[in-house]
Amino acid sequence: MRIERIIAQRLKDINPSPTLAITAKAKKLKQEGKDIVNFAGGEPDFDTPLFIKQAAIEAINSGFTKYTPSTGIPELKKLISEKFKKDNSLDYSPEQIVVSCGAKHSIFNALLTLINPQDEVLIPSPHWVSYQEMVKICEGIPRFIPTSAEDNFKINIKQLERYIGKKTKLLILNSPSNPTGCVYNLDELKEISSLCVEKKIFVISDEVYENFIYDNHKHISIASLNQDIYNLTITINGVSKSFSMTGWRIGYLGGPVEIIEAISKLQDHSTSNPTSISQKAALIALSTNNKFLIEIKEEFQKRRDYLVSRLKRIKKLSFVIPEGAFYIFCDITKTELDSLTFANRLLEEAMVSVIPGKDFGSDNHIRISFATDIEQIKKGIDRLEEWINKL
Repeated sequence: MRIERIIAQRLKDINPSPTLAITAKAKKLKQEGKDIVNFAGGEPDFDTPLFIKQAAIEAINSGFTKYTPSTGIPELKKLISEKFKKDNSLDYSPEQIVVSCGAKHSIFNALLTLINPQDEVLIPSPHWVSYQEMVKICEGIPRFIPTSAEDNFKINIKQLERYIGKKTKLLILNSPSNPTGCVYNLDELKEISSLCVEKKIFVISDEVYENFIYDNHKHISIASLNQDIYNLTITINGVSKSFSMTGWRIGYLGGPVEIIEAISKLQDHSTSNPTSISQKAALIALSTNNKFLIEIKEEFQKRRDYLVSRLKRIKKLSFVIPEGAFYIFCDITKTELDSLTFANRLLEEAMVSVIPGKDFGSDNHIRISFATDIEQIKKGIDRLEEWINKL
């Protein structure tokens, strides 16, 4: 039987993740004994803190290995509610929160709940690669709003207004951003929120990198601005990045009651509850003081500053200094290579892995992650500089 007759139509146009593909290639080379410097990683290189791991072990030993309520254990939802209030000035009751299998799962739940076939979803670009594919799975239409380095890769109100059409249902806002590191300030968010309220456009606010903001920039949740935008916003977060718990798969969202009730039904009949053991680990993570968060942020700031200072010396690269997250989105136009060729040649010839920018929305860029220790960064940037100078 031909494959076209087997696979559901909604999946035929879905592209595999280039992030995972280049990472898999780099891992294969490393397994073969090659000394690979990993600038491709989308996760902190720190181990999950011991006190969090210990909470998981205690959960296992105490027999906390059965089903839990589908949307998460009550004590974790209560703590997330308190976190939203304390850190983000957001009043989400525990009944307005769904704990899912990672922030990606939370975003997918929100999209699947809100998007009807042919609904348009606005995505500022460059953008995280999975947004467009999730929209397509939901049979919606991704519409990209192009941004530029001159605007720090952020949309402005005039751009947003031009892209809103009769079928526009939702805007995805990612601040701090993967891959550009841009952070929207208060004035920018006020303008965006006013237009979304006026046009009755929902917002998915992906805030999973909120702990990684540098210099004097500040994270602001768009839903905290006023009741009108609050009623249109689904706020996404998780413990994966901030607590170096990517493999534990715990994300969460908060939103209006009617939307949360629908998402709860969806999760009831798809994954059911996120892993019971991981929920206990997340409970301890969110219960702790912010010492670990401060330490990891300070370390990422040092890495960013060092990488920026070195990249400035490479004349064939240009970039905007990231205000948040742990990536630098580098313009490679002067190398006269497309991003896939650049990434593959760099990996094969210099043993350095980066992510091509093509599927982020710009084939003229690569994404460099500084989620690796400073010695690896020094080694990798030495190799990158030497390799580019030979082009």
